[in-house]
Amino acid sequence: MRPLRPFNYNTSAELFPAAIRKKKRAGFAYRRFGTAAEAVQFAMEQLPADSLNGAYLQVEEARFDQNGIRSLYESEAFPLPRRARPEPAQTDADAA
Repeated sequence: MRPLRPFNYNTSAELFPAAIRKKKRAGFAYRRFGTAAEAVQFAMEQLPADSLNGAYLQVEEARFDQNGIRSLYESEAFPLPRRARPEPAQTDADAA
């Protein structure tokens, strides 16, 4: 088994919406990005969850589904700053 080569976040990428949509929504259409990092960041931080579901990212010959996009975003190698995650709401029981 050969080791996987490192993912190049600087390669251009294309983000495609889900192939089948039952109704047309004001979701997103095909988009091309200068870098895969920008495409991954857009998919994870800008797309609503229902738009990400079924979408895929094409980088050279590799194709990444929702789980693959999430793995690229969560990777230690991801080069862009990630959006801050909201703090969980504190309840009265937590404050006591």
